[in-house]
Formats: sequence, structure tokens, C-alpha cells
Amino acid sequence: QVQLVDSGGGLVQAGDSLTLSCVGSGELVASYAMGWFRQAPGKKREFVASIGWNGRNIYYGDFVKERFTISRDSTKNTVYLQMNSLNPEDTAVYYCVSDQASGNYGYTYWGQGTQVTVSS
Repeated sequence: QVQLVDSGGGLVQAGDSLTLSCVGSGELVASYAMGWFRQAPGKKREFVASIGWNGRNIYYGDFVKERFTISRDSTKNTVYLQMNSLNPEDTAVYYCVSDQASGNYGYTYWGQGTQVTVSS
């Protein structure tokens, strides 16, 4: 089992930066990939980024365009999402995810979500 607690969301202005964090616990998390999805009101859930258990196999959603960076501290079982140049279209609930492989697919384990709101 894997438990995920994500945090770091908030209200920011367009052009600002924000870093999300997700702490994983459970016997599997150290060997599992971790990542992020997001869902905006009235829209489908969207893949943001993922990273393998060893910090490799990094993938990003097509919309990211080098604005976001995912990283992982294996000593803390924590994954980070550094988001730069935020715009109102980035407003969404961001969910931490974890599963055996990195990539864009249906993950088994999900955090509770953290709200990111970007004002214009």
C-alpha cells in the first residue's frame, strides 16, 4: 500500500511560481514512481508529470512546455513539482499519484489533492 499527502497549493498571481510537495508512505513507495495530475473545473483530469523511483524516467504533459519541473527526494519519499510562469489556465486541483511505472496512465494511488488558483 501507498499513502500520499500532497500540499503546497494556494492563490498566486499570473507569472508567479509555486512548488507542490507530496510525501509518500508505505512499504512500496520507495520502489514506486510518483507524479502529478490536475483537474480544472468542468475539464477532464490531465497528466502533468511523473518520475521513476530512481529519479529517472521523467515525463511531462504536452502543455507543460518547460514551465514545470518534477523532482524527487528518495530519502524523504517526497516528490516536488516546481511550477513557473503560472497562468490562469493552470488553475486546478493538483493530485499526487504513485504506481509501479512512470508515465501517463491510470495510477493506483492518489493523494487528496491541493488547490492551485492563479489570478490574472
